[in-house]
Amino acid sequence: MTTQTGLPDTVEKELLRRHKAASTTVMGLLIATVLLCVIAYLSRRFLARHDNDSLDIGVRIVIIIFGLGSIVLRRTRFATMRLQDIGGLGGPSALLKTLEKTTLQVALIAASLSILGFVATFLTANDFYTYGAGLIAVVILVYCYPTKTSWIRTIQRFARMDDEPKASVLSLE
Repeated sequence: MTTQTGLPDTVEKELLRRHKAASTTVMGLLIATVLLCVIAYLSRRFLARHDNDSLDIGVRIVIIIFGLGSIVLRRTRFATMRLQDIGGLGGPSALLKTLEKTTLQVALIAASLSILGFVATFLTANDFYTYGAGLIAVVILVYCYPTKTSWIRTIQRFARMDDEPKASVLSLE
């Protein structure tokens, strides 16, 4: 039985379950990132300034690497050839698992980035770390936010449904 999306009922149920889990996690991490920025703003008058050049350079480099690395990770994991292979071999379930897992990995990179900035702010009393890392984390979280329509299109495009004929293997006789 197919639903209004054109997907079988079991696939749609799994899609809804995995999409809800991924989108709720991304939204929760987005809220947590904003809360860390608010906490850093409210606590800045209680922190003593400690300049540390090596920490400054290290944190800035890590922010750049995490920001660019999360984009590279997402684009690599969602490459067309990779999704075709996963959808052809594992079907829609494997494709949904890949979509969810990659989304959560990128979101966790963003969350670790905002935590890094928050900790660096408390070590040095420099607001830039939390605000800069928080801004990049918010951009990453918005970038990786899963839309249901994109997941449906991905499944429709790349997944081999169970009722479709499997690829035949040529035998040499």
